[in-house]
Parts: sequence; structure tokens; C-alpha cells
Amino acid sequence: MNKQAGNLLIVDDDPDVLTTARMLLKQHGFSVRTESNPRAIPAALAGESFDVILLDMNFTKGENDGAAGMQWLAHILDADAHAVVVLMTAYGEVDLAVRAIKQGATDFVLKPWKNEKLLATILSALQLRKSKLEVEKLRSTRQSLSADIGRQYGDLIGHSPAMGPVYELIGKVAPTDADVLILGENGTGKELVARALHHRSLRSKEVFISVDLGAISENLFESELFGHAKGAFTDAKEDKPGRFELAAGGTIFLDEIGNLSLPLQAKLLTVLQSRKVRRVGANQEKAIDVRLICATNQPLHEMVHDHTFRQDLLYRINTVEIRVPALRERREDVPLLVDHFLRLYAKKYQKAGLRVEAPVIERLQKYDWPGNIRELQHAVERAVILTDGPVVSSADVLLSQVRPPNQQAGGRPPLREVETLTLEEVERRYLMELIGQNGGNVSKVAKALGMTRPALYRRINKHGL
Repeated sequence: MNKQAGNLLIVDDDPDVLTTARMLLKQHGFSVRTESNPRAIPAALAGESFDVILLDMNFTKGENDGAAGMQWLAHILDADAHAVVVLMTAYGEVDLAVRAIKQGATDFVLKPWKNEKLLATILSALQLRKSKLEVEKLRSTRQSLSADIGRQYGDLIGHSPAMGPVYELIGKVAPTDADVLILGENGTGKELVARALHHRSLRSKEVFISVDLGAISENLFESELFGHAKGAFTDAKEDKPGRFELAAGGTIFLDEIGNLSLPLQAKLLTVLQSRKVRRVGANQEKAIDVRLICATNQPLHEMVHDHTFRQDLLYRINTVEIRVPALRERREDVPLLVDHFLRLYAKKYQKAGLRVEAPVIERLQKYDWPGNIRELQHAVERAVILTDGPVVSSADVLLSQVRPPNQQAGGRPPLREVETLTLEEVERRYLMELIGQNGGNVSKVAKALGMTRPALYRRINKHGL
């Protein structure tokens, strides 16, 4: 065993016990502190961290009720909820030790002990301590990541009249566990609204799991959302929890729910009704405790009428509906959004002090933004990259990213302009045009292009739309 295998505290009023234990454990690489008076425990805990604490049950001759040991056990656990306490007790006090374990002790050893048994007990306790600390680290990391994500997305930006109902609904719905359906075109910030609901909810300290249903193939749907057991299929080499299990206690956000096929809608509905998931290949169900938020850019109510979306699933997911307006409906917010993205990317690309010319702002406000805020974000980022001076001018805002204000929405750019573009820019413009013509409906765009949704998503991501 390596030196400094663990830091131990031994508390016993018998000096022979302390000496024997200290000599044995130091030989095996442990750092050992001994105390004969339990009143020294608070100072010891305040001064250093112990991996394992060995605690006697009785500290007064003639007493064997273990009251003192139970009292100090409670004190230790109050001071450190992750403390690992091993009790030292005489043979006739086993029932007492078992009762103490129910109160939070980890294990017990009988006095006089066998050295091998004492070492094995301490090693097992050390492993438990390590596991407890790792779990706590993971929990803290998860909370930190959740907070970082919240800071990254920040608060929703905008004071236009069109955003008023959105803010009002978030304020009313967030503190509840009501299921929420968020409607809006691509790029309007539906996930931003979902995160705002989560961070203002009673589950805010728990995890937020986002799932893009449009990017999950049908044959992986159950495995991704509900998990799978080892051996459930060829590549299932170990048990894997699904997204619903990972979101336990927190919020799960199902984006692009309108893209689910009817068979997958039925599977999802079953889980939402029972609030239980069964991993693929498993026999037992697991209860899930999640807050459900869904989003789509598709007209679900019309799809119900067309029998392409289940009415019972729609009823299940839309206790409250929040519609996020398109950017063209809130043009007053364009200057605020430009300022936000300008500061963000000026810092990223180390171009402090950048500002945007007033004519550029006016131009951006007149543009229809078929890609909404996401398109505006990319336009500002590219402008920051391209500008050489302290001011972003119209020349820095490429026409391949932003159409001229006098160009009709959905209209093609003049031929002479296309002739100066690369094939990649022509493809990007054409995608932007189709997305705008179809109101951001990815399924319709994919159908018009004769390609699958996943293939279209790859092209959208490729062009930063």
C-alpha cells in the first residue's frame, strides 16, 4: 500500500487501543490522528479532512448503552454529510452498532479486532468515501454546467410589444410543473425560452437536457430517449440510460417534436402517460420525474386535422402554449440584438470598441430575416470578422448573408450578383430562400429538395443557418 493511502481519525478513551491502531495503520501507509477525548472531535474536523473516522461507542467506564457514540456520530455527520464513520464496539454491543448504522454509520469492527479484518473494513470505507466525493463532484459539476449554460444563453433580449406575451407566460408558467409547448419559426429562440422556463422553475438547480428529435433516426429513437440494456442489440456493450433518465429531477426539452412519425409519437405518448421508461432489452420499468417542454416550427393543430400528428399527444404536451414571434414581427429589437452579438463577438475576436453605423442598423431592421435571430447572429459575427476599423459599415455586411432592403422577401438576387458568388454561396442563398418560403418548416424544405431531414440539417449546419 502506498504511503498516505488515507487520512484517519481514531477516537477512543483507551490509550492501548489508540497506540495499537496507530502503529498498525501507519505501517500500512495511513496518516493517523488519535484523540482520547471525543470533545476534541469538533476542532479536529475543523482543522483537516478525514477519509475515515474510527469512533468508539462508549467513553465512560461502566456505560455500555452507546449514547455518547450515537451523539458524536450525529455531530460528525452534521459537520460533514459525506463523512465515513466506522464504529468500534465490544462483542455484546453488536445490536447497538447495527442501530448506529441505520443512523448513518458506515460499518463497525469488534474489539479486540483481528488486524486483517480492521484493514479490510478501512479499505472498504475508503472506497465508499471516494465514491461519495466523486458523486458530489459530479453533482456540483452538473450544477455548474447548468449555470454556465444559463449564463451563456443569458436572458431573453427584447422589449418589443410582440415579446410581452412571451415574458408574461414565462413568469406565470415557470414556477409550475405544467407541460409547455413552444411554437415558432426556426431561429426564433425557442430553446432560449425553454431554458428561461427551467432557470425560473423550482427545478433550476437540476439538469436541463435538450434533445433534437429531428436529428435522431427512427431506429435509435427508443435507445436515445429511453436507454438500453447491455446486449439489447449488437452494439449495446453496456447499460446506457436514456435522455429521460438523465433528466431525472430536472427538465427535458424535446425540440422539433413535429418531425416525429406516428409510430414514434405513440411510443413517446406511452412514456408521457405512465411517467415510466423501459430501456430497450430490459424487463423492468423505471419511474421518471421530469418537467416536459416541447418545441416545433410546424403547425401541430393543422397536422392533427391532417392525421399526421396525434391529437392525444398534442393534448399531453401543450398544457400551456407559448408562441415566439419571428424577428420580422419584432423589428424594434434588432438594435438590441445587434448590440448584444456585437459585444459578444468583439470580445471573442479581440476587437474591443466596435460599433455599428446607423445606416447598417436601419438596413438590418428592414430585412425580413427568414433565418430569424440565428441568421442575425451569424451576420453580426461575420461582420465583426470582416471589419478592419472601429466601425462596422454596410460593406462589412455581406450580401450573401443579408439581402438588400429593397429585395422582396423570397425574391431571387439579380443574376449578375449570383454570377460573382461561389457555388457554396449560391447553395446557401437557395436554402435561405426555401426556408423563408416555407416559413422555416424543415420537412417541407427537405421534401422540396428531395432529401431526408438529417441530410438537410447537415447542410443547414454547414452554412450556419
